Amino acid sequence: MTRVFSGVKPTGHLTLGNYLGAMRQWATVDQYRADALFCIVDLHALTVDHDPARVRRLSRQAATLLLASGLDPERCTVFVQSHVDEHARLSYLLECVATDGEMRRMIQYKEKAARERRHGSVRLSLLTYPVLMAADILAYGTDEVPVGNDQTQHVELARDLAVRFNQRYGHTFVVPRATNPVVAARVMNLQDPASKMGKSDDSGPGIVYLLDEPDVVRKKVMRAVTDSGSEVVYDRESRPGLANLLEILAACTGGDPEKLAGAYDGYGTLKRDTADAVIEVLRPLRERHQELCADPGYVDGVLREGAGRARGMARPRVDSAYRAIGLLPAPEAEAVALDAAR
Repeated sequence: MTRVFSGVKPTGHLTLGNYLGAMRQWATVDQYRADALFCIVDLHALTVDHDPARVRRLSRQAATLLLASGLDPERCTVFVQSHVDEHARLSYLLECVATDGEMRRMIQYKEKAARERRHGSVRLSLLTYPVLMAADILAYGTDEVPVGNDQTQHVELARDLAVRFNQRYGHTFVVPRATNPVVAARVMNLQDPASKMGKSDDSGPGIVYLLDEPDVVRKKVMRAVTDSGSEVVYDRESRPGLANLLEILAACTGGDPEKLAGAYDGYGTLKRDTADAVIEVLRPLRERHQELCADPGYVDGVLREGAGRARGMARPRVDSAYRAIGLLPAPEAEAVALDAAR
């Protein structure tokens, strides 16, 4: 069976973009068609200045929202990255295979490092975190990584590192491939349609958060930036604000952005319908989230069992990578392996 891995980083509250671009696909398609793992990648949240309590709080909220979105722990594995040591273990090995030039060419590093320099120094982990992301993927023998367009370069790095490791030290890793959702793969900020609706962005008026109240959602959508002119047409290049609304409406209703454009003769009606559609899409998720918050023991149990299952999948491959690259096996681990072979 195809193995799928993807994750969310707890650097901010999850947004409509996270849901339409990834989480809904995971819950309605990926967990049924594949051996799927979904991870809260909390180690990635440490690459910039952060509040430890907030990271813990957002990690739990993200886990709860993944379950509220429809992920079924009987069908898929839901866990927290830092609960499985193999991610960090493998990351260092892959750093020994990656090059400085590869890291510095990463587009997201260039963008994030420029922002961080305005506030002080840049953490080394911001440069190397794509290698940790590669370890997240390769530790599980992942075949497919469903990601947005902005993350495709990181999956390409994971592919390059897997091929390089296999060529130098013997076949160890599956070479993964990125898969991108067709519609709403990149939901844009309602106030700045040139920018992604990112959870790390603090410009609240342009971002619909999954836990926003319905009246807040409606206000944000109704105030969305559109474009000069009055005709409703779908054109990503010249009418990005309008195209963003049409893509959100299409993703919520199962329609086609270009066909939907022909059904409207004004922006007001389009905004009202988009707001209604977003509110309805988020309603069951918000209700389920409230139920799960009332039962924290259930969420703890899911994460504990998920980490155990993930550890069992990752450890043999990471141990194999340690042997392949030339590290001496720990005596007790070697004894366990011999006993198992008998």
